[in-house]
Order: sequence, then C-alpha cells, then structure tokens
Amino acid sequence: MDAVTYPAEEVVAFFALNVIALRIPTDNTALMGQFNVQWTPTLVTLDTDGKERHRTVGFLAPEELIPSLLLGLGKSDFESERFEDAIDKFNRIVTHYPKSSSAPEAIFLRGVSGYKSTHQAGPLKEAYEKLSAEYPDNQWTKRAYPYRLLP
Repeated sequence: MDAVTYPAEEVVAFFALNVIALRIPTDNTALMGQFNVQWTPTLVTLDTDGKERHRTVGFLAPEELIPSLLLGLGKSDFESERFEDAIDKFNRIVTHYPKSSSAPEAIFLRGVSGYKSTHQAGPLKEAYEKLSAEYPDNQWTKRAYPYRLLP
C-alpha cells in the first residue's frame, strides 16, 4: 500500500481531513497483540474511546481504502448514536464509491441509522429495495430481506 495507495492524492487529502493515522511496526509485539494483528496490512478504525469499529485485512486500492475508512467512521458515529453524522458518511460511500465493497454495508447501515433516528420504517425498506436492485446477491441484501415486508 506504500507504493500505490498511501501516496495517492485523494488518500493523502482524506487522511489529512478525517483520520489520525498510526502505523505500528510489525516488531511491536505488544501492540500487534493488543489489536490482534495477524497479517499486514491490517487497518483498524477506532472510535475516540479506542474501541474498534471496523477492520480490514490485506491490500486496498485508493478507491477501496477511502470507503472502507468512511465505513469505519460511520460505524463509530452509529455506535455513538450520532445517526445524522453516520448517514452522511454512508451517503458519501454510496454516492462517491458505489462500486466499492463497502457500499452494500453502507446502504444497510444507512437504512438502520435512518430508522433509529426517525423510528420510521421507510429507510429500512428503502435500503432493502436499493440493495436488491443493485447488489442482489450480496450478504447485506440477504440481511435486509425481512425489510421487504415493511409498509
């Protein structure tokens, strides 16, 4: 990732505005053990309390890294019940990175965040409809399957 992903302009800009990046050397066995890093690269997104919210293992190109990090940031907002902030991050993934592997989960979590912030079922059903139309065989479509029955 040092040769391809990290030097990419969009990645540099994203890091500067959105995250505090920390690289742990592989010989730091204490931190490697604390974060259960078994293979590199492993990217762990932590919330402000140091709790893990998202993890990826293996190489990610820029067009996959940014949405993966956005997903982790959105999950952190979601867990902190900052649903509008979470929806904003999930929307950024869906709008700017619809072909990324993070997009289906972002659609699912956007629907759940919408439900939790409004207590209206519409966002859940919308999530299922978008998932079934654009990602019919994805695991997140299968998880949203019950939402098809909502009014």
